[in-house]
Amino acid sequence: MKLSTRQIPLANRRRGLFVFLGVAYIGMWAAMSPLLASGYQRGSAREETGALEEVCISAAMLAPALAAILVVRFVERSGGVRDTLALRWPKPWGRAVRTCLLALLVPAGLTTAALVISTLAGHYPFGGVHWNGLGAWAAAAVLGMLVSLPLFFGEELGWQGYLFPRLAKDGDRRSLIRAYAITGSAFALWHLPTLLMGGQYPGRPWYVSVPGMLVSCILILPVFTWLRLRSGSVVPAVLGHAFVSSVSVDMVVEFADPEAALDPLHMSMAGWPGWVATGAFVAFLALTGRLRPSFYTARTIPDPAPTRAR
Repeated sequence: MKLSTRQIPLANRRRGLFVFLGVAYIGMWAAMSPLLASGYQRGSAREETGALEEVCISAAMLAPALAAILVVRFVERSGGVRDTLALRWPKPWGRAVRTCLLALLVPAGLTTAALVISTLAGHYPFGGVHWNGLGAWAAAAVLGMLVSLPLFFGEELGWQGYLFPRLAKDGDRRSLIRAYAITGSAFALWHLPTLLMGGQYPGRPWYVSVPGMLVSCILILPVFTWLRLRSGSVVPAVLGHAFVSSVSVDMVVEFADPEAALDPLHMSMAGWPGWVATGAFVAFLALTGRLRPSFYTARTIPDPAPTRAR
């Protein structure tokens, strides 16, 4: 899968990185400023977000895409936005469908593994599976995820469409390690305003929530990148991100004892059980070469046509 940025002048590429990060971060802080000014704090993992919180979160999630589009059009001038940011439907169709299914099944499996690990460790208050209403709950959770999907394009056009390819360059080992580490860290620290308000880790101080988010994002980013590399499109990465941020969170609440307190740090994809499950999967991807763009380039280049003997 080609991620080369050689055709972009080095000065434009460097300037573009700073502009992208500046716009994405300023956009996040600006969108969250009404909540920060009001002193909002999320008190519980079961707490529903209100109308103002939803509006602020939605605006913030669009900032990375806006930053990426501005850089591509006015700083790098590197071509069409859709092609440059991989905003296209994966082809061929069979691979597209399989990759999109993986974007749902893999996060579902990792969340299930995290809940099992947490239950065995005595941290997750498993309340059983309510089979009678399970189908209705799953349908509602997936529908909610699909409704919010445009907002996750707002994030992944920035992280997977723009930032990771710029840092990965031509995919040599050193560039890839740097790309995974920096993109994951930038992705995590971009969430700083929400972390300060207890968004991902209610009740936890910033010196716990910020390192926790760093670990979570650095581990989950290769999963999203794998989906992007496998398909040549950001679409499956968007689906995977949407599942992790919505359905996965709902799973923690759905299968827990309704009276028990929930601590994401000990029972979710954003906590240590999720780190164990995701870390094992990322290790598998790394050891099998699936986190290298060259792995997919070799599989998609057609064989040369046979020459006829004269």
